[in-house]
Amino acid sequence: MANSININLKIWRQASSKVRGHFEIYALDNVSTDASFLEMLDILNEKLISEHKEPVYFDHDCREGICGMCSLYINGRPHGPDTEITTCQLHMRRFHDGETITIEPWRSRAFPVIKDLTVNRGAYDQIIQAGGFVSVNTGGVPDGNAIPIPKKDADEAMDAASCIGCGACAAACKNGSAMLFLAAKVSQLALLPQGKVERAARVKAMLAKHDDLGFGNCTNTGACAAECPKSVSITHIARLNREYIKAKIKD
Repeated sequence: MANSININLKIWRQASSKVRGHFEIYALDNVSTDASFLEMLDILNEKLISEHKEPVYFDHDCREGICGMCSLYINGRPHGPDTEITTCQLHMRRFHDGETITIEPWRSRAFPVIKDLTVNRGAYDQIIQAGGFVSVNTGGVPDGNAIPIPKKDADEAMDAASCIGCGACAAACKNGSAMLFLAAKVSQLALLPQGKVERAARVKAMLAKHDDLGFGNCTNTGACAAECPKSVSITHIARLNREYIKAKIKD
């Protein structure tokens, strides 16, 4: 039988990016320790609605650790106290009876608050649109084994492609840098033959868009990789730097 706990929730409330926000505290009793963090927020919203109060806005979609929508800053950490998980995979058993849990939106200049805990992460889409794709016409679909790729390169490309674009890297970075996200997207294409034709133009365009959108510079503290729910390695940032230097030398 599941245990239950009583908790206090210190939640950031903000009507829009154009007004000042503030914390509000809510008490929630008899929360099952088997409940996920998002289920707990659902329970809170049901309680607020029954009291004719405004529910708390937060992002969610798949609730399976795949989409990256559940972007919450919990007790000073992106996605909460566990590692290698998204917020929807966090369970209330990680918290203690009587604990006050602080919940905030992603803190990044490039992620303006839409409402409460929901932020606009469209900046990541703009980085992808700047060059995170292969546009070269390759004709019909070739056989899967027609282009031999070393296993090491294939494994690294797949590791980079595991990035779900949740924004935890930018939220964790003291400079608000999205360099781990950018590096993962550049790296996964740079490692494969299909992506090498446009590699120079890609890295320059995506890095320029990253800076234009207001993300900060990378100082290699490693907070991004430590908080990444998919364990994307910081070594991809080294590859990004090499790709950029090669592109500039080629110019």
